[in-house]
Amino acid sequence: MITDLRLLLGPGKAHILTIYVAWTLLYGVLSGVAAALLVPVIVDLASGDWDAIDTHLLTLAIVTVAAGIVRYVQTMRGSAAALETLSSTHQRLGDHLVSLPLGWFDADRTGRLTRVATDGTMMITGIFAHLLAPLVISVAAPATVTIALFWYDWRLGLATALSIPVLAFAFRFAAASVARGEARNHAADVEAGTRVIEFGQKQRVLRAFGRSIHGYQPLEDAIEAQRRTRRRTLGQAVVGLSVSGLAVQLAVTALMLAGVWLVLDGSVSPVVAVALIALAFRFAGPLADVSEYAGAIRIAGNDLHRLTDVLREQGMPEPEESSSLSEPGLIELDNVTFGYEPQTPVLRDFSLTVPPGSVTALVGPSGSGKTTVIRLISRFWDTQRGAVRVGGADVRDLRTEDLTRQLALVFQDVYLFDDTLAANIRLGRPEATDAQFVEAARLAGVDEIVARLPNGWDTRVGEGGVALSGGERQRVSIARALLKRAPIVLLDEATAALDPENERYLQRSIRQLAQHSTVLLIAHRLSNVVDADQIVVVEDGRAVEAGTHQSLIAADGSYARLWHARSSGQGWRLA
Repeated sequence: MITDLRLLLGPGKAHILTIYVAWTLLYGVLSGVAAALLVPVIVDLASGDWDAIDTHLLTLAIVTVAAGIVRYVQTMRGSAAALETLSSTHQRLGDHLVSLPLGWFDADRTGRLTRVATDGTMMITGIFAHLLAPLVISVAAPATVTIALFWYDWRLGLATALSIPVLAFAFRFAAASVARGEARNHAADVEAGTRVIEFGQKQRVLRAFGRSIHGYQPLEDAIEAQRRTRRRTLGQAVVGLSVSGLAVQLAVTALMLAGVWLVLDGSVSPVVAVALIALAFRFAGPLADVSEYAGAIRIAGNDLHRLTDVLREQGMPEPEESSSLSEPGLIELDNVTFGYEPQTPVLRDFSLTVPPGSVTALVGPSGSGKTTVIRLISRFWDTQRGAVRVGGADVRDLRTEDLTRQLALVFQDVYLFDDTLAANIRLGRPEATDAQFVEAARLAGVDEIVARLPNGWDTRVGEGGVALSGGERQRVSIARALLKRAPIVLLDEATAALDPENERYLQRSIRQLAQHSTVLLIAHRLSNVVDADQIVVVEDGRAVEAGTHQSLIAADGSYARLWHARSSGQGWRLA
């Protein structure tokens, strides 16, 4: 846990944890010393040695005051550490997430990350505020008391020391029981949460087929699994905590019996035995707290470990300085081999050159690797073999901000933020002038959308752009690309689901983009690429043909077969 906390705080702030633990450890030692000093005070009172009692009381008072001061400092340090953790965790997490390859963000990891970044963050903050101090004190104080018992009577000290492994085993059993249950709870909660979100997002489909909540089996199964998991976890937690509590009581009983045996043996007086047994209770008290906090500590530790697992994920390596761009707008893939699973390549010895200022179209069957080409150019992943170059520089030799400055991307599935229409377009280039903004919106056909919206440019589009249709969202995405005026524009099947009107706007926008940018697009509708400077046919992860529409038709190869199949399909009708 200490290692994970230091990682979470970062190298520049890890000393906060070290100082906090040191003050907490000092308080635990002082509290144990204070408890040990009660023994001579009790003995002095019983024997009537008033001269010695003054010295012992004064020493006890000094240690008690010192413990109070240390406790105050330790509490303030803990509060400061909790606040620092709360304020820096999301920042560190966000900074690290942007360095991870996009392949890391699958549905399962995203669901778990969401839970850790919300509930988990508060639980981790509670480690400093409520859990770490009792844990350290509950170890330091009994250790100090054990040493004191050895000082007063080695036999009672030995009995105390022998009970420690038994107690440690019991506490470990209890904590492990709670941790296993919490891990199952976490997985069940993530699954149930994912299904609830899915149920809300897919209402149109579910209602279209007459499915209500009682007819959506995946959600019902997830809720039922969550209920069964929690019942099982509760039972295991009760068993574990009962075992640890019983172990503490047995240890106290054993120490009491050892004290009675020493009295009956005549080794110590009854008064001393009573004082030592009282000290033994001070040994067991903090350990009982460990038993009580064991579950919460392990649960918080699991959340902490899940968060630090994200921070330990290897990010994409970046150079300290970017290489120079010798040919802005040039795209090159040189004998690239890549697979999302290394043993299953999607691209095999793939080579492609897109000259600056040209329009190149990638066509081919689904799953052939066209989208992967776009992703590698954007450096969503790194190749296993070969090189991808943008502007004459290997993408691995460019810093992320320098690479993204060269690219504007338009995807088929457009995501708009829950902000105004204008803000979503200005995301492409926030510093653009109003005239540039209006021109980009006009070319993409967004001005026609604005005329129909109640608040014009200030209309909020909702989360994901739900207030707009799919074609309208695509126009906004195109306007972003136009406004950015990047040297390279990548369009991934941007026309696949557009109606004729929106497709017309998109084609006009592509012509405008081609005037100042290199355009690389993926298209399933071959009619949209006949005017491209270069058409590349991708099959089974390889570029099998390249040329203009006329030259590829004349070659009578893969592209010609695709074109003739499309042409014959236009004449189909329902009889």
